[in-house]
Amino acid sequence: MEGCIFCEVAEKHIPCKFIYENEKTMAFLDINPGAPGHTLVISKKHYDTVFDMPDEEIGEIYKTVSKMVKAINKVMKPDGVNVFQNNKAAAGQIINHVHVHIFPRFHGDGIDFKWRRVVLDSEDLDNIAARISKGVE
Repeated sequence: MEGCIFCEVAEKHIPCKFIYENEKTMAFLDINPGAPGHTLVISKKHYDTVFDMPDEEIGEIYKTVSKMVKAINKVMKPDGVNVFQNNKAAAGQIINHVHVHIFPRFHGDGIDFKWRRVVLDSEDLDNIAARISKGVE
């Protein structure tokens, strides 16, 4: 897609610190990392969010994520790893091209991904579960 930085990366028009690629995905180091080894995995085909992607394409991204998490764990030896993917601005998506962050974590790194907890009773949980279940295709 014209004007998409990750499409430019996928087409190798922008230099990156590539780690891995296959026919459908690629992985490279984040140029503004939150930690050493912070890696991005993208689909080579443009999709704004996972809502736009066929299931097979989502599966391909997560196959690559699995390979990268294992490699990062082996080489970087982090104390833990966050794997996250944002969809739409309200969720923190900045670049409108599906991408997954692999974020090595180290004790004392000062990074905090905590959120405010919402208190729901059993009836609320039952209601939400039933509504979401009806939306599963």
